[in-house]
Amino acid sequence: MMPGTADRFSRLAALRPTRSSKVAAPQLRAPDAEDSLARILGAGIAKNRFGEHISVSNWYSTPEGVEPHSTSLELLARTRDAALTKRTRAALEDSSKWLFLDTETTGLAGGTGTYAFLIGLAWWDAGGLQTEQLIMRDFAEEHSVLHQLAAHLAERPVLLTFNGKTFDWPLLENRFLMTRSMAVPQLAAHLDLLHPARALWKLRLGSVRLVDLERHVLDAPRLGWHRQDDVPSACIPQFYFDYLRGGPVEPLAGVVRHNQMDLRGLAALFAKINTFLATEAAEHQETDGLDLFGLSRFLERRGDSERAHSACAQSLHLGLPAEFRPQARRNLALFAKRRGDHARAAELWQALAADPQDGPFACEQLAIHYERRAKDLARAADFAQLALAHLRGASRRTGDPLTSPLALAERRLEKRLARLAKRRKSSAKARMLSLL
Repeated sequence: MMPGTADRFSRLAALRPTRSSKVAAPQLRAPDAEDSLARILGAGIAKNRFGEHISVSNWYSTPEGVEPHSTSLELLARTRDAALTKRTRAALEDSSKWLFLDTETTGLAGGTGTYAFLIGLAWWDAGGLQTEQLIMRDFAEEHSVLHQLAAHLAERPVLLTFNGKTFDWPLLENRFLMTRSMAVPQLAAHLDLLHPARALWKLRLGSVRLVDLERHVLDAPRLGWHRQDDVPSACIPQFYFDYLRGGPVEPLAGVVRHNQMDLRGLAALFAKINTFLATEAAEHQETDGLDLFGLSRFLERRGDSERAHSACAQSLHLGLPAEFRPQARRNLALFAKRRGDHARAAELWQALAADPQDGPFACEQLAIHYERRAKDLARAADFAQLALAHLRGASRRTGDPLTSPLALAERRLEKRLARLAKRRKSSAKARMLSLL
């Protein structure tokens, strides 16, 4: 052991703030001389009833520590068809129940041969972000790492990840099952930030990788960090295998720093999404129109039609690229129709009537409006005929079969035209009789 190392660890432990945590704190000791990775990281060796592992703890006083809004959390947690349970809502409203998670693994293939050799955890504490990274020095330490993870999840059962529903959490569930001695921890909720990030920013950015979001959405230099010397994700498994074979520890120390940055980026992204969802559309004066349009579609899928309508209208007001304006007008027309503002809906459909893509649908909606609302059968027939002409032209260009949506829409319009012709004939006959 290096001289003075134990003293430094004891002084650091004394400075650690007292907590009311229910997590069973593992015994922590200074690393031995052969624990070169722990020593280079300034880490401790944690011990529990399943064995030992490396534990790296850090606390960051950065803008990630933002108090969230329970309303936006509910939007992230629910789907259109699923109401939140009482337990889930209670957990979402208590920020002490949330845990950020990001793993580094021995490969991306999944299955029983893939290990999460580094599990990064983070939570808000004392106005900042507390992180703890659990590292396996070899595969025999997996039980010890999973035991500590389970203890954290017992206290903080709301999991926040980035693509974790597809990869990180299913992998960890599988690893718990493989132990045959530990139950899979039960989550109160799992919020995967990839899906809202894709909805909000993919239209503008194209790529929604975490590093791209840090650069273009979070403004990482303003938050005080950078990734200039970051480890490429594709190299991480090989660095770990090299370490297991007795290779240098410096590349694996870079992997630990990479995981720390991912945890900080994850927390900052959550704060950004949370603020974005909680802000009213009229207040987004400096927001890109495409981001607001993405927000409107996200809110609509979550069943918040009123705010979706406001965000869509504001996106048009701030300016949208030409290829997105028809879609935004179509959404606004549908919002207006659902709210019973048929005159406004007709006005928006009129603006779309000549559009090659949305024209057939807009004309059909106008035919419905003039037949049912305005009682103008002649104009209803005109728009139905125009919609049919649009569709027939599209069918000729694409060569769609008779069972295609275009063909079905054509037959629907033909029936409408036949009904309108019959109604107009009956109406003309009634007028003639009244004159006689």
